[in-house]
Amino acid sequence: MHAHPTTRPLLIRGAHVVSMDAARAEHRDGYVVVSGNRIVAVGSGEPAHEDGTAIHDAQIVDGTGCVLTPGLINTHHHLYQWITRGLAADHTLFEWLTTLYPVWGGIDADAVHVAAKGALAHLVRTGCTTSTDHHYVVPREGGDVFGAEIAAAAEVGIRFHPCRGSMDLGASAGGLPPDHIVEDIDAILEGSSEAVDRWHDPSFDSMLRVALAPCSPFSVTGELLKQSALLARDLGVRLHTHLAETLDEEDFCLEKFGCKPVQYMESLGWTGPDVWYAHAVHLDDRDIGVLAASGTGAAHCPTSNARLGAGIARAADLYAAGVPLGLGVDGAASNESCCMLEEAHHAALFARARSGPRAMTVRQSLELATIGGARVLGREDEIGSIEPGKLADVALWRIDGLAHSGIADPVAALVLGSTPPLELLLINGREVVVGDEVRTVDEDVVARQVAAEHAALVAKAG
Repeated sequence: MHAHPTTRPLLIRGAHVVSMDAARAEHRDGYVVVSGNRIVAVGSGEPAHEDGTAIHDAQIVDGTGCVLTPGLINTHHHLYQWITRGLAADHTLFEWLTTLYPVWGGIDADAVHVAAKGALAHLVRTGCTTSTDHHYVVPREGGDVFGAEIAAAAEVGIRFHPCRGSMDLGASAGGLPPDHIVEDIDAILEGSSEAVDRWHDPSFDSMLRVALAPCSPFSVTGELLKQSALLARDLGVRLHTHLAETLDEEDFCLEKFGCKPVQYMESLGWTGPDVWYAHAVHLDDRDIGVLAASGTGAAHCPTSNARLGAGIARAADLYAAGVPLGLGVDGAASNESCCMLEEAHHAALFARARSGPRAMTVRQSLELATIGGARVLGREDEIGSIEPGKLADVALWRIDGLAHSGIADPVAALVLGSTPPLELLLINGREVVVGDEVRTVDEDVVARQVAAEHAALVAKAG
């Protein structure tokens, strides 16, 4: 599953290039040369003579009036929720979950395919080149829901990290989800192993990598968490789960396990550089120290956390401690906009609201959306920055229109301003968005399919 790159070299010139390399270099009148699916040259002015062979007969893209960044990396999502947006709009997390579980219990492979295609098409439309997904609702009669979203990602052309989610702690056993959408632990482990065997591609330019992702402390058993960690490490894949999202979750862990969420996960082997948590809102200093010392990552989801009133994560403290930290839009049912650039915007604003005006700069928040996310996914050597030898995942944003013209700092324009038009999006060297239009799928057709699936799913639940 590889997006086919352009056959001719591509030269983007005249843009403000924000490289996100180790030196955080920026090139005011910069150029980027792409050949196949790799970046081969980056610099200021015109390409140097030694780059000449790379740009012979190149396709030229005029980047004047634009800022060029690495493609944005989404480290937490629930794609199936794209067809349940706008429901339970004023609920707490636990109220929201108990309201929506009966609706989600009706999904099947066809619904998931449409939802994923709509959600991923929107993500690329807003500059995202790599997205995870945490799919944990696996109805018994739903068909191959995991394969359905993988097929959708291939159609859209996005680099994809689906996480084979799971729940085995139903309401009758003290969990939150209804019993009919939880699975037996043996079936979960078998399905997880099958998903890795069937889909996971560990190669450098992989468009598809799989992780294992039991849902949360209040929807899975400790035994499933232990067994999933052992299986993931045996298979050489990463581990993902929700953690420390709300105070209700903290109370649940204290009551059921006698400790806070990070301590609980630590006791089950769920820390390390192959693990990342979604949300990580309610952490104390000890928790942050555990994540930093172990290399455990976090997906900061400021918009969803605000939508559900979960709180404001200590993102500035996590960043300062050296915790691998990326951004996530989270499920579309708790973040109807699902725009990665908006997450960078909110990450900066919320960090300052919590910790003061110098808590997070605009460049640091953009870092979380790019190389930070790559680090969380273990792909910082492949994606997340504009450097020779890296994969050609590139976003070119137009900032010379009314909404952004006159903003002195291009990065401030991008992060603090409204989301600008996307002049070009390359994923693995392939043109996926051109002139602010998705070129891989028909947006109007997908929008109609999404509306139909939403209506059918709600009717089924009603």
